[in-house]
Amino acid sequence: MNKNFYITTPIYYPSGKPHMGHAYSSIVADIFARFKRIEGFNVLFLTGTDEHGQKIQKEAEKNKKEPKIFCDEISETFRSLTKILNLTNNDFIRTTEPRHFKSVNEIWKRLVNSGDIYLDKYSGWYSVSDEAYYDEDEIEEKDGIKTSKISGSAVEWVEEESYFFKLSAWQKKLLNYFEKNKEFILPQSRRNEVIRFVEKGLKDLSISRTSFSWGIPVPENKKHVIYVWLDALTNYLSALNFPDTNDKKYKSFWPADVHIIGKDILRFHAVYWPAFLLAAKLPLPKRVFGHGWILSDEKKMSKSLGNILDPIEIIQNYGIDQLRYYLIKEVSLGNDGSISMENLKNCINNDLANNYGNLCQRVFSFIKKNCNNKVPKTNNFKETDTKLINNIKDNIPKLIDLINKQNLNEYIKTVVNFSFEANKYFNDSEPWLLKQKNPERMNTILNTIVEQIKNISILLNPIIPIATRKVLNTINISDKDISIETIRKENIIDNNKELKNLDILFKKIENDN
Repeated sequence: MNKNFYITTPIYYPSGKPHMGHAYSSIVADIFARFKRIEGFNVLFLTGTDEHGQKIQKEAEKNKKEPKIFCDEISETFRSLTKILNLTNNDFIRTTEPRHFKSVNEIWKRLVNSGDIYLDKYSGWYSVSDEAYYDEDEIEEKDGIKTSKISGSAVEWVEEESYFFKLSAWQKKLLNYFEKNKEFILPQSRRNEVIRFVEKGLKDLSISRTSFSWGIPVPENKKHVIYVWLDALTNYLSALNFPDTNDKKYKSFWPADVHIIGKDILRFHAVYWPAFLLAAKLPLPKRVFGHGWILSDEKKMSKSLGNILDPIEIIQNYGIDQLRYYLIKEVSLGNDGSISMENLKNCINNDLANNYGNLCQRVFSFIKKNCNNKVPKTNNFKETDTKLINNIKDNIPKLIDLINKQNLNEYIKTVVNFSFEANKYFNDSEPWLLKQKNPERMNTILNTIVEQIKNISILLNPIIPIATRKVLNTINISDKDISIETIRKENIIDNNKELKNLDILFKKIENDN
């Protein structure tokens, strides 16, 4: 069995500061990466920045800076974000790196050799903001300004000499591929959207520009620069030392297991990218997963509405584990999800402080007070004890399957339910009444509940890594033992070691009155 796993975020366009959409994509990818690691996989998790194109050139000019210097500065804010979000990415790619130029040149050469590139003249609607071409039926006029119906961004009419990719020639092959690989695009709603777009008819794609210079030059014709999306998509290969297909990294990790993207860039990843790869005679990624938009109080975030929620500000005020948990619990992955500060506070109080946090504090405090601060030994398990513990163990295959299908919401719902059941077990068992009359039964209850806390903490670790590591450290579980295998093992908790101190995991948020 191949125990390698390759997951990517979109590479972010650093023309402005990071926003909640960037944070969401990155956190989602990180959770999958962390889970696959605790499942025993060798994981490569890639993120980075897409630094070419007309939009970047214009922003650099506006800031009176050379494009590369402008990109160096802005890209660094995205690199810093990986630390703020507590991401475990192995690599951070920039499209201004030499390794990336090498990969893009090879892809271009392969598309030329396959006969899929020709020189002609482009005329049509183009959005500098989206770095995207739009058909006539995708354009609408508002207040005298032509905009894309898809993104709302302004478009302009462009006419210039351009190299084209024969996208139309790949229409049937793409549809056949989608038919044979029904989970290549998920969720189903995104798959349907892509199929409708392709069935409508694909037009050849302009893949070079001459009206600006900030990009990778077309080999053999330096007055053209390569279209920013052909350039950007290749990053997924650049990080694997492509074009060296004998390189260990490439052989281990390509094709990618899943590209996590926002739905606004679905067309580029689910139509253009597979067509480029097919033409270049390269394997396609196993999955493209398009998540929805993060809405603020039911509305798309925008400067004009003043409803932009800054992830960095929220993290400073409430904590990164809290934001990670809330985004995954509140937003149904694949759909648009509305978030609000009120719901965030309620989620921290109810799920994290009252449920998981309270369970850990109560149990460890009781052991410290009544059992010399050590988890008691026992062998006298009743059916209620073994049923509680086995419920998690029996559900491991289901939980792995949910992660493999990117069903994060069902995963977290299941794990949170384990925590509610553990709280109920502790309350119903009333160990505080047993110290004198049945200490052996009290020991069994405490042994069972600590085992359950251990298992719940391991399953929550990909989502709230800081808090769960504290809990596991309290019961002397080392970082190397945070794994699915540890859930399956018996008697891994050392009954001879004292519990370490555990501070309050999640402070309750007082509602402003």
